Formats: sequence, C-alpha cells, structure tokens
Amino acid sequence: MEPNIQATCWTVTDGKSGMENQCLGLAEALELTPVSKRVKLRSPWRQLSPFLRLGLAAAFSPQGDQLTPPWPDLLISTGRLSIPAPLYVKQASGGRTFTVQLQDPVIAPSNFDLVVVPEHDELRGPNVMTTRGGLHRVTPDMLQRAAENFAPQIAHLPSPRIAVLIGGSSGAYRLTPKEMMPLVAKLVGLAKTSGGSLLVTPSRRTGADNLAVLEGALSAMPAYLWNGQGSNPYYGMLGLADYILVTADSVNMVSEACSTGKPVYVIELPGGSAKTRRFHDSLRRDGLTRPFEDRLESWSYKPLDEVRRVAERVREMLKKK
Repeated sequence: MEPNIQATCWTVTDGKSGMENQCLGLAEALELTPVSKRVKLRSPWRQLSPFLRLGLAAAFSPQGDQLTPPWPDLLISTGRLSIPAPLYVKQASGGRTFTVQLQDPVIAPSNFDLVVVPEHDELRGPNVMTTRGGLHRVTPDMLQRAAENFAPQIAHLPSPRIAVLIGGSSGAYRLTPKEMMPLVAKLVGLAKTSGGSLLVTPSRRTGADNLAVLEGALSAMPAYLWNGQGSNPYYGMLGLADYILVTADSVNMVSEACSTGKPVYVIELPGGSAKTRRFHDSLRRDGLTRPFEDRLESWSYKPLDEVRRVAERVREMLKKK
C-alpha cells in the first residue's frame, strides 16, 4: 500500500482539540485527508483504559463516533481514552490497519506499529520514535493563510507585534490570578517600552478569573485579546507576530511557536515536572527559546519540523508493509 492521497486514514481522539491537532498534523504531512473519529468509552473501559483490553468491541459508547468497516489503511491516535480504538481496529482488520500512537500509551509499544513520543519522555523501543516536543499542524503555508485572514483585524496595531499564548493550570503547573496579575503588568510594560502591541490568546485552561485580569489590564492598551467567541485567531497571531511569548505549561504551544523560526520566550509558572524541565532545558540550550524577562531581543534558529520527520518514517514503514 503506497502512502499517497488515495490511502484511507482515521484520526482517533477523545475530541480534545490539542490532541486532535497532533493527529491531523501528521495526516496532513502525509498528504492524506483523514476522517476524524472522536470516541467515547463505556464503563469500565473509560476508567481502566488502557489496561482493560478485553471485549473491546463493546468498549465504545454510541455517544461517540462509531468504529465500523471499511477499516482504514492508517489509524493515528493519541490520548489515554483513544487507545482501545487502535487495539480494536488492528484486531478487527486482521492486522491490515497500520497504527500510529502519539504520546506514551503506558502499555507496551509492541501493541502498535509505531509509537511517537517527545524525547523528554523516557519511553524507548524498536518501534518508538522520539521528537522534540509535540506534533502539530503548523506549516509555513498554513501560517501565511492564517496571517492573511487575521491581518485586517489588527491593521491598526503598531509593531512590533508580540503574540502571547496563555495556557493555564495543569497537573504540573499553576496559573491563578495571583500569578496572572504580575505577568500582565510585565506584558503592559513590555508593550510600552517596545512601542508595540500585544496579540493575546487564552486557552480552554486559562479560566474566567485569569481572563478577567487580562481584559481589565489590556482594555486601554494597543492589544488584541481573543475573548473565546468565534474562531480562535491563534495561527494568525503566530503568522503575524514579530515575537512570541508562551507559558511554560503547554509543550504543544511551545512546540508550535518554535516551528515558526521567530524569537520564542517561555513564561515560567510555578510548578513543573522533571519531564517538562528536560523539554524546556533542551530548547533553551539549543537556542530555540529564552526565558521571558522584561525585554525583547531577536535571534535565529532552525525551526522545528518534527511532523515532517515523523511523516517520512511512517512512509518508509508503510512501503515495507
């Protein structure tokens, strides 16, 4: 089976956009048009995934997308709640479907044809490929299109334009109004001293209290703040920014920012973990990112293009299959 536009492909996640974008990015790099499957699990598989692997035909709730033949040539999945899908489809297709699992599945990598994990994870194996950060959909062409669409909305804002990508509290990091208020003060000061403007986008984890702090501080500034209504101009911001600031909690957003080749500053937050520290230390050591303080500098680096590298590996494996 040749990995070309005629190959059939499913992406399977639990529906979280960050997860789905990783799968879509790989599918698009393979020049495939995938069918996006968003699955929901019944009990007890929902609570015990990925360890409960018996009776997988009954694991999927009718509230999610159904997994029925014809089976795809390629299935790309990520997330704990997606794992029963590639296991089931691999079995149901008689082994014909090639399965790629993004991120550590916790169970043995041998359950999949290829497992792709960030190198700051410690999982290794003969069918495990490591990447610097997460996969995503960002390409130069995509950023150019997004920038063209977003440009009229910020045409009045002065340069330099500083994109600020705000995450939120997670299992490892904390972002509350206590941390947001001094951060916003630094952002306001940066805009004033640079003579530029702020392009700010929160995420689903930012929360209403933090968003209120942003809205109050930026209302009188030369700034664009996405308020959660309508389409998020996130990619347009990446395309039009002269500088990018991103909170440390999101490996995905840092990875996407570093694919632009633009100066990327990481905003430290309380918390962290050994894994995320390895990730940030690696990028900083190799000159891709710098810690955010109170000034802007320009530098250059080779943009991350890990999606393309994974796509080449998948093509090679499919040809052998």
